[in-house]
Amino acid sequence: MTTAALPDVARDDATLRAFLHGLPGVDKVGAEARAATLATRSIKTTSKRWAIDMAISMIDLTTLEGADTAGKVRNLCAKARRPDPADASTPQVAAVCVYGDMVQTAVAALTGTGIQVAAVATAFPSGRASLAVKLADTKDAVAAGADEIDMVIDRGAFLSGRYLQVYDEIVAVKQACGPAHLKVILETGELATYDNVRRAAWLAMLAGGDFIKTSTGKINPAATAPVLLVMLEAVRDFRSTTGRVIGVKPAGGIRTSKDAIKQLVLVNETVGDEWLTPRLFRIGASTLLNDLLQQRQKLTTGHYSGPDYVTLD
Repeated sequence: MTTAALPDVARDDATLRAFLHGLPGVDKVGAEARAATLATRSIKTTSKRWAIDMAISMIDLTTLEGADTAGKVRNLCAKARRPDPADASTPQVAAVCVYGDMVQTAVAALTGTGIQVAAVATAFPSGRASLAVKLADTKDAVAAGADEIDMVIDRGAFLSGRYLQVYDEIVAVKQACGPAHLKVILETGELATYDNVRRAAWLAMLAGGDFIKTSTGKINPAATAPVLLVMLEAVRDFRSTTGRVIGVKPAGGIRTSKDAIKQLVLVNETVGDEWLTPRLFRIGASTLLNDLLQQRQKLTTGHYSGPDYVTLD
């Protein structure tokens, strides 16, 4: 089946609501139990180096603070290019994620590296702005050179059942992205139920999102294992229904190598190794890279590095 098989799902609010509420409900106990079981899976030492390098290559290295400066962004880009200056075999990260006004700085620092520049937009993190403002925000970031746009959905509209409004907004932002890829942030910590997470994921995918993303990183809880499981199941079922392959990006609270490896296990066990690529799976993080680098060095040298081995972000 292709997306052409669902041409009228969003023709009006009632039809879209009927479709979203017709999706199978999430077994809360089952989802949490499966996520907990998968979290106990261990990886052999021989595979751990591969997993660490894979996780590094999937990171969207992020700085989204009001105190961000051009110098901080340039330093972050240098770390993205060469995460471990002492070991050239360390992979680059997938992307650097910044506010829109820092896109030009990031683009200049990353030209020729293949590292993507992602910009948060649409009145991130609240999403409380008019559509005109959100579209202008998106277009400005793309014009500055952003390869990817991370937008936030209007959670108030979604939770009020105004699904068509959310759908139309994602469609409009996707159009404003032009050649840039669109990641749609659900802000799962505000959606309250797993059923809402599933509905929001399908809504974002139906509207043309290239990725679905858990969180802004500003709200807790963020990228919990059960939420990621529900979203992975959604992209699996969406491909089965439409033929379209959608990426997934957990973000928020992923700080250690153990956290990252658990994410990779969830991906492998739920959607398969096809998604174990930066093209379809990203990890939004600011401090995770440091722990991955320290664990990587321990595998190489047999001991942990001192506190000055990695840079402070």
